[in-house]
Amino acid sequence: MTPVRFAVIGINHNHIFGQANCLLDAGAEFTGFYAQEDDLAAEFAAKYPQAKRYDDPRRALDDPAIELIVTAAIPDQRARIALEAMRAGKDVMTDKPGMTTLEDLAELRLVQAETGRIFSVLYSEHFENRATVRAGELVASGAIGKVVSTAGFGPHRMRPALRPEWFFERKRYGGILVDIASHQCEQFLFFTGVESAEILSASVGNRAHTQWPGLQDTGDIHLATPDATGFIRVDWFTPEGLSTWGDGRLFITGTEGMIELRKYVDVAGRSGGDHLFLTDSKGVTHMDCSALPLPYGAQLLSDIRNRTETAMPQSRCFAAMELALKAQAKAEGAQNV
Repeated sequence: MTPVRFAVIGINHNHIFGQANCLLDAGAEFTGFYAQEDDLAAEFAAKYPQAKRYDDPRRALDDPAIELIVTAAIPDQRARIALEAMRAGKDVMTDKPGMTTLEDLAELRLVQAETGRIFSVLYSEHFENRATVRAGELVASGAIGKVVSTAGFGPHRMRPALRPEWFFERKRYGGILVDIASHQCEQFLFFTGVESAEILSASVGNRAHTQWPGLQDTGDIHLATPDATGFIRVDWFTPEGLSTWGDGRLFITGTEGMIELRKYVDVAGRSGGDHLFLTDSKGVTHMDCSALPLPYGAQLLSDIRNRTETAMPQSRCFAAMELALKAQAKAEGAQNV
């Protein structure tokens, strides 16, 4: 079988390495990339010598042999790149956030429906985290009954000296709930099995970095459906003393049990990440998920070949971003920002 060929347009966030590796590990062929920034391009080319550097993104868009366009451009550029790609007959995999405005979301939905192309957001805190994948299997098997609530926490380390200028510009990154909490929005929809939710409350703030007025360093969302509730909290306050960039956690409560994920670190506990704790009528079980496979890449390549939706339903991909965008608007409207 001929491998799916992909090209990259925009490498401004280092999530692009995870995106490319995800596809390569699944058997895709990396043909080339476009990047305006020479310093970013040099590092990227050294990592992927098989991929030539294009002098124009049209080289990728106009090549009929390329089936998939991948992007981790500056967030406010991703919608335009995806729209051009779909109109050129390509499927798309983008880093989160997939877009930064509700207007972009509406246009992406329209063009995706018109072209029949795949628009996929790689929500890495789900699809590149083995404990989260395992939790999905357990919930689907009925291990904790019906899910009635989730609580997701996404703390991040900022290291401002290492961040580009756009990181501090609200219009460029979309706001903290769009930029980070879209992960947790997608997980709430996934684990509760719904495609929409009511945003009960949302807030954002700049608690400790007023030298950058455009930065939001904390945010939260409270969600509800007729059968479940969800709480999300994200921030840029991970201390330097932690062994990883953030103590990401997820709590899933069901009618017959509960699951806690310690995704990247078990503070002062077991080493490594991908820890899952299942509590049910039989007791408490710890599961080390670090050796489990990650199916998203192979599923996406299969979807490209077969025009299916096994990696992620198209509707949920858009619905997660809609929740994050509406929560961001609600939070900023309440603050008069």
